[in-house]
Amino acid sequence: MSKAISSTFKPRLRSASAWAMFLVLTSCTALLPKGENVTESPWHSFDEAKQSFEKITPYQTKIDDLKHLGIDPFSTPNITILTYSDILRRFVPSTIIQPDDVDGGIRDCLAAKELCRGYEIDHKQIKHKRYGNFWLDFLNFDRKTEVTGWRFNAVIVIKDNLVTYKLWSGQPLIHELEDNRNPLGPFQGSGEGAVRIP
Repeated sequence: MSKAISSTFKPRLRSASAWAMFLVLTSCTALLPKGENVTESPWHSFDEAKQSFEKITPYQTKIDDLKHLGIDPFSTPNITILTYSDILRRFVPSTIIQPDDVDGGIRDCLAAKELCRGYEIDHKQIKHKRYGNFWLDFLNFDRKTEVTGWRFNAVIVIKDNLVTYKLWSGQPLIHELEDNRNPLGPFQGSGEGAVRIP
């Protein structure tokens, strides 16, 4: 009788062990690190930032209009105020450049000297998510990271109270896959210290 019970119990035990192992492995994936590099801003996507920027019209948009668009260095984080010298170095970096080579809006602003300033916008939302085998990652044998997000950069040149020039750039879609493999795992860096000559 005990042999019969034993013969029926073993397959069930194997099945339960297999399920337990499966649950452990799948749950371990959720333990892989995640991270975010997010710049606080009124925009939640690249398109939102670009749409706000497209509402700016040189020689029509004023500083108060920029505030309504969420572009105000005193209330919106991570907007840099550029001085006259900053704009001069950025757009006229060399004496070789002729005045006619510079946009008219920049020339007008620079001619105003101290009344010339600008805003530099650098906003990003970048997420780092590790994926792959938990134990290979945990033991530093193979670490795979997926990087996703977007970045928006812009420069606005202002003469007194009026925008005279604007320029934008950025990456609407960031998607990178990083794969770092260490054959020695957790011992990868220890050998270098052992052979170092003082």
